[in-house]
Amino acid sequence: MITITDTAQDYFARLIEQQDEADLGLRISVNQPGTPGASCDLQFCPAGQSMPDDRVIAFEKFSLYVAHLSEQWLERAEIDFEEDATGGQLTIKAPGIKGSEPAEEASLEERVQWLLETEVNPALASHGGRVALVEITEQKEVVLQFGGGCHGCGMADVTLKQGIEQTLTRHLPEITAVKDATDHRSGSNPYYAGDSQGESAI
Repeated sequence: MITITDTAQDYFARLIEQQDEADLGLRISVNQPGTPGASCDLQFCPAGQSMPDDRVIAFEKFSLYVAHLSEQWLERAEIDFEEDATGGQLTIKAPGIKGSEPAEEASLEERVQWLLETEVNPALASHGGRVALVEITEQKEVVLQFGGGCHGCGMADVTLKQGIEQTLTRHLPEITAVKDATDHRSGSNPYYAGDSQGESAI
């Protein structure tokens, strides 16, 4: 079910040895499974603190406890550790945890929501912002609400037209327009602000 590469096993074995705690293992679970915001949670699991219905996978130097409700989402997951000059990078690849992209016959709302969570909001997160779907009109206009660092941002219109609208219409050509329902005058912490003399980054 879950593969842990030899380099990752060695890495975990070293970490566990440093803790100097008998029978210390690892426990993995999935937060928000089946959604675009799903993520893996991997933690130390002291002896006696696993759950009764956890699945136990025994490796040579430690045991991995898999949360029962997370098992189906962790099929074909792989945990790897790549050493580099700075120490190394641990990666967890779990292709099934976010669920599947909505089918073509799914509602336009479902497909727009999927794109917002998987493509648009991850890009906006670097500015501390995000958008939420307000409605889709009968004319297939997508109406969005900006939040976070995008609320009150002087570049919101550029982001909407050159970024979000292009992303959505590229995947969903039936969309006729993307509109902003946000009152940007009430934004309290915009990532980018402008004034009558020009615009400047914050």
